[in-house]
Amino acid sequence: MNGVSNPRLKSILESLLFVSKKPLTPEDLSMITEVSPELISDALDELTVEYENKGVQLAKVAGGWQMCTRVENAECVERLLNSPIITTLSPQALETLAVIAYKQPATKLDIENIRGVDSDGVIKTLLEKRMIKEIGRSDGVGRPILYGTTNEFLRHFGLKDLVDLPALPQGSEDQAQVFKDGVLLPPEVEAAAPPGVAGPEVQIQLQ
Repeated sequence: MNGVSNPRLKSILESLLFVSKKPLTPEDLSMITEVSPELISDALDELTVEYENKGVQLAKVAGGWQMCTRVENAECVERLLNSPIITTLSPQALETLAVIAYKQPATKLDIENIRGVDSDGVIKTLLEKRMIKEIGRSDGVGRPILYGTTNEFLRHFGLKDLVDLPALPQGSEDQAQVFKDGVLLPPEVEAAAPPGVAGPEVQIQLQ
């Protein structure tokens, strides 16, 4: 597809982003279209501007691009779908995920020292939901598994990368209470669905 015109390229990118269920990087799009990542990035920037006043938008999420509904339209979209937006993560899972997000790489012992309870079940759940992954082993006794967050974690919470995590309160002496108070997301966002519109499966961005 070398030599594809800019309008044609933008049209193709719109189609790809609309049907994709995950964020696509310029490199992903370059492999599909056989157009250089630089031209892809330029076209994405132009599309972002063109979608500024529309009901959907191009959002940069988890290092890639995705087509998402606008937050101000979420209530009406929810009515159309006729399904409540509920979190797929329990308070215990959010608490554990927050510990891993801010402390990573973190071992099971690190997590339990902060939470004060056994975390086997919650860690298993987060692994199954692809919110966390094993990223290696510690040099400590027994070489315990080290856990870190994934791109799915970034996508779920609408973060470009880990530097976008909310700042921890300064001078806090009780780390466990800080994490239990919801440092990962404000209370009103904990029930948000992941951002994005992918083909017929409409997801609502609330952040």
